[in-house]
Amino acid sequence: MNTQNVYILEDRAIIYINGKDAKKFLQNLISNDIEKVNETNSCFASLLTPQGKYLFDFIITKHKSGYFIDCERIQADAFFKQLSIYKLRSNVEIMNLSNEFVIAVFSREKFLKFENAKDQPGNTIKYREDSILLDPRNKDLGARLIINLEKLNLSLKKLELKISKIDEYYKLSHKLGIAQKNMNKLQNKLFGIECNFEELNGIDFKKGCYVGQENTARIKLKNKLSKRLLPVQLISGKLNEGETIYTNGVAIGKILINSEYPFALIKYLDDNFKEDTELKSENGVLRIKVPNWI
Repeated sequence: MNTQNVYILEDRAIIYINGKDAKKFLQNLISNDIEKVNETNSCFASLLTPQGKYLFDFIITKHKSGYFIDCERIQADAFFKQLSIYKLRSNVEIMNLSNEFVIAVFSREKFLKFENAKDQPGNTIKYREDSILLDPRNKDLGARLIINLEKLNLSLKKLELKISKIDEYYKLSHKLGIAQKNMNKLQNKLFGIECNFEELNGIDFKKGCYVGQENTARIKLKNKLSKRLLPVQLISGKLNEGETIYTNGVAIGKILINSEYPFALIKYLDDNFKEDTELKSENGVLRIKVPNWI
């Protein structure tokens, strides 16, 4: 990632959760420990079904007396409704601030030049009252500036950052093996732990109960994690959502995200699966690479 480049993630949404019960409300729902989130640290987390299946993933940052939730815009309305269902009688205010705030991403190297910046995932600092955090999932994804739209251009000018094509950022994310686009296609199709959320610092196995905790802990403790969400490199043909992936006639996975940055659920421990070899789906030839952080 070029140190002069910045990527404006207009495809991300910002939901703000505030109120006396905000911390307790989130703690009872999310897969990570909200106690980790403060003025100097942000975290990655997910909201699962009671069975532990994937629903939503997001980054949480402290903001004033509440929390900013940075999520994919395509999922924002459904996520907002799900949070509202769980609200019940909690003293919590949930607001969609996506028309007021935006996420700007720049390099890890640039971030480390700021005063008080630390080379730790989730490390959060303030820049003119706005939060900048080193991505809590993987440091190579760079830093995220959460900023009011009205202040964006002036701040980027002061930081000497040049707006670059968003595709560059998502190509890097796909190369790293971290899914961020069209995540709605994963809903109810795989367990949260199969999305590699443990390795991406999104699951805390020491916190108390949360939605989907029982199955998530069981898979972990009984060593039953046999499938993972992994990036797909298309060699020829095309990919269709839901297609089975084969090696020598043996099914070892399924295409879940078939867009520009495709991902598949793969039986990565299967003896028939060989990394970096050519595999076949019904309409394409592809390759799977397991990220080095797994």
